[in-house]
Amino acid sequence: MKRIPTGSQERYRLLVSDGEWSSSFAMLATHLNCKVTEGVITNNCIIQMNRYVCNTVQGNKKVLIILEMKLERTGEEVGLKLGDPVNYDPNKSRPQQQPMQQQRSQPHLPTPSMGAIGGTPQRNPLGEHNPLKQGISPSKTPTGGNVHPICSLTPYQNKWTVCVRVNNKTDIRTWSNSRGEGKLFSMDLIDESGEIRATAFNEQVDKFHDTIELNKVYFISSATLKPANKQYCNLMNDYEMTFNKMTEVTPCHEVTSIPTMQFNFVPIDQLESLNKDTLIDIIGVCKEAHDISTVIQKTSGRELKKRDMQLLDETQREVRLTLWGSQAENFDGSQQPIVAVKGAKLSDFNGRCLSTIASSAVQINPDIREAHKLKGWFDNGGCNIGTVNLSNQRSGFGGANDTFKTFGEAMAEKLGSIESDFYKNKAYITLIRHDNSVYAACPSDNCNKKVIDLNNGMYRCEKCGREYDTFQWRLMLQMNLMDCTNTVWATAFHDIAEEILGTTAENIGNLKETDHDAFTKFFINATFKEYVFNLRVKMESYNDEGRLKTSVNGCKPLDLKEYNKLLIDEIEKLSGVSKGEC
Repeated sequence: MKRIPTGSQERYRLLVSDGEWSSSFAMLATHLNCKVTEGVITNNCIIQMNRYVCNTVQGNKKVLIILEMKLERTGEEVGLKLGDPVNYDPNKSRPQQQPMQQQRSQPHLPTPSMGAIGGTPQRNPLGEHNPLKQGISPSKTPTGGNVHPICSLTPYQNKWTVCVRVNNKTDIRTWSNSRGEGKLFSMDLIDESGEIRATAFNEQVDKFHDTIELNKVYFISSATLKPANKQYCNLMNDYEMTFNKMTEVTPCHEVTSIPTMQFNFVPIDQLESLNKDTLIDIIGVCKEAHDISTVIQKTSGRELKKRDMQLLDETQREVRLTLWGSQAENFDGSQQPIVAVKGAKLSDFNGRCLSTIASSAVQINPDIREAHKLKGWFDNGGCNIGTVNLSNQRSGFGGANDTFKTFGEAMAEKLGSIESDFYKNKAYITLIRHDNSVYAACPSDNCNKKVIDLNNGMYRCEKCGREYDTFQWRLMLQMNLMDCTNTVWATAFHDIAEEILGTTAENIGNLKETDHDAFTKFFINATFKEYVFNLRVKMESYNDEGRLKTSVNGCKPLDLKEYNKLLIDEIEKLSGVSKGEC
């Protein structure tokens, strides 16, 4: 054996023989590295290869990738090399059997199965794909070429084809910098030997995004390979794939058993020892899910949907996980599901917390061993065990944002004076300012900046540096909120503002220009209604003066039943007596 450092993931190269032929071009799949470090695989041990792939490179050179194996005899039991194997050459005949006297000198071993060490092979051991288990994946491409395993790909290969399953596929995203602007989407691809990230830009987005489907199997060839950026990718591969104009993607209609998503889960109690911004795989029970809310992205001004939850595992630790976009909108945590995330980003902001990013894959109640084990633990008493929360309860939507505070308490605790703080409050809307509540915004996606009317039928967006012949109406409400202790001014943006007014921004904008009485009526009707607000408070600088700014991240009409339950819980905490003891 020989260890081969290859960047972030080491590999092991093996010299293997069946007693007659030998090959020095054998490698372990990365998930079998533990077999070496734990001492399972040693020199002179005998293994049975249950699954493998064989790839031809540089002419007739065969590279064997061992995917699944079983130890038959340890190296100590065997003690020496068996037979007198020679390097495999397809143009030569099989070596002659050893003399009987020499065979008697070898240790006595049970007769192995066909193709094992000491047996009489009836086929080329390096010329087939998975001879012990058929139907693993195609050995030939649609054009008759060889299928390469993902783990064998390097930037130095010119021609290759992989047969892979699409494990994760992102939405189309846009980008803009000094060199221009464009769009992209990414995919996580997997086969029996490993996984790799693939990204398509611009023309390739138009060509492939709608045709490539999640969980389907494809032949992919002629993409560009380059070193992977580990800041944005936690897949166990030193390279990533970029589609180009020569890339070909063909559906695979053969029956395969290419695995689905592979995880390398990190227990929650180990998060404190990891570095900030590390990408990890995590699994846990959704102990509690919170309402969806809206935040404004500073760099682009976009409104983003987010939902926070508390994840719990068998280490009796819990951590806050934030979902974004469609993942947040489609998530239902009412039944306390098992949540598995591949590629969650770790943050150390006021404790440890996790967040999905664009390339993260989220699975709910996945059919994997870890999920079944965790669900069994939770249902059989784990739900009643006391836990330690690694996410600071004073910040984040899943932390203090679940804590009800009055405006008086928030002011006394000076929330937001150092950094952003979040909390909930039950309050009335006493006043909504009409002026500047609706404005003409840039019509391009993800901009939303106010446009300038050029008085010639065109509107200019200074951020985009472009002129448009149209615009879209957007809302930004300045509201005075009141509870029993004090009042605050808070800002509610587009989606939340439409919910409060009970109509669309387009309708409000049109009424502002055509019917002022109907326009003001919407604002009057929205006042003196009671809501539960999710609030964010932060100190901002204005004309060199610090001002606390309160933003509404979410709101919903008061649910008396839910609020009464909260009051009962607070009474129990203050009295020290639970309902069961009364």
